[in-house]
Amino acid sequence: MKLTGRDANAYFAKPDPDRTGLLIYGADAMRVAIKRQQVLKALLGPTAEEEMRLTRLPGADLRKDPALVLDGIKAVGFFPGIRAVFVEDAGEAALPALENALSQWQQGDAQIIVTAGALKPASKLRKLFETHRNTYAAGLYDDPPDRAEIERMLAQSGIAAISSDGMAALTDLANRLGPGDFAQTVEKLGLYKLGDGTDLGVSDIAACMPQSTEAGLDDVMNAVAESRESEIGPLIRRLRAQGTNAVTLCIGAMRHFRTLYAVASAPGGPAEGIGRLRPPVFGKRRDQLVRQAQTWGPDKLQRALTLLTDTDLQLRSAGQTAPSLALVERALIRLAMLGKPR
Repeated sequence: MKLTGRDANAYFAKPDPDRTGLLIYGADAMRVAIKRQQVLKALLGPTAEEEMRLTRLPGADLRKDPALVLDGIKAVGFFPGIRAVFVEDAGEAALPALENALSQWQQGDAQIIVTAGALKPASKLRKLFETHRNTYAAGLYDDPPDRAEIERMLAQSGIAAISSDGMAALTDLANRLGPGDFAQTVEKLGLYKLGDGTDLGVSDIAACMPQSTEAGLDDVMNAVAESRESEIGPLIRRLRAQGTNAVTLCIGAMRHFRTLYAVASAPGGPAEGIGRLRPPVFGKRRDQLVRQAQTWGPDKLQRALTLLTDTDLQLRSAGQTAPSLALVERALIRLAMLGKPR
C-alpha cells in the first residue's frame, strides 16, 4: 500500500509491528536516512543494535546472495522483542530476493525495512511494496517539514513550548536548510534549552542556527551599512580565506542594499517595509535592518545601488585588470563613507 503526506509521517512515528515491511524511497538520501532512523527506533526501541534484533544488509549484496533477506527474517534472536532486517540502498537488482522474502514471510518473522533512491512509478521494486497486502511504500520529496513535523521534532528533543515568533522563525529556517542541517539544529536547540523552563524564542534559534559563509557576508554588509569602514578590509580577507570570490561579495552587497531600499521606500516607512519582506525577518536582524534603512533613506540607497551596479559591470568587463576583490573592497569602503551622516 502507498503512504503519502500526513499518513506517512504518522506511520513513521508509530509503525505497525504486524506489518511485513516498509519501503522508504526518495532522491534526497538524507531525508530517507532520517525517516529510516525514526521508523527503526519507533519500531524496535533504542537498544535493538545491542540486543541483535536488527540485521543490516547492503542492497548490492542481495544480487550475489539473494538468501540473505530470507535468512535474516527467519533467524531466531536470543533477546525477546520485535526484530527487523534493514536493506539499505536497494535497487531493482534486489527485487528477486525481496520478492522471495515477502512471499515466505510469516507472523513472528522479522519486519523488512528497505530504503532506496528515487523510484519511478513504473519501478518494479516500488510496485512490489505498493501492491503487497501487508507492506507500505512511502516516497519522500523535497518538501520542507510542516508545522506538525517540526513540533514532533521539538518534542523529541525535549522542547515542549515555543513562542509564535519562534515557530515562524523555525519554519523559515526549515525552508532554507537541508533536512540534515535542520535536524541537527533542532537537536542543538534541545541541548541549549536543557533545564530552561521558558518558551523557545527567536533569540534561542539565532544562537543555535548553523554558521556559514552567509553569516560572514552579513557581517561585511552590516559593517558597510553602519559605516564601520575600518572593519571591512579584515572581514573581506577572512571571507577570501574561506574561498569567497569578488562576484559573490558584490551580489551579496546588491541583495542587502536592495532589501534596505525595499524597507526604506515603503509608503508607511521602514516599520511597514520590514513586515513586507519575504521570507520574513525576526529578532535582532529585523531591528538592525529597520535601523539601517532609517539611517540611509531611499535617496542614499538609490545612489548605493548605482555604485554597486557600476562595480558589478566592472567585474564582468573583458578589459578589467585590477584585482577583483580589491575593486569590491574599494566600492564597499566608498559606500560606508556615503552612509555617514553629514
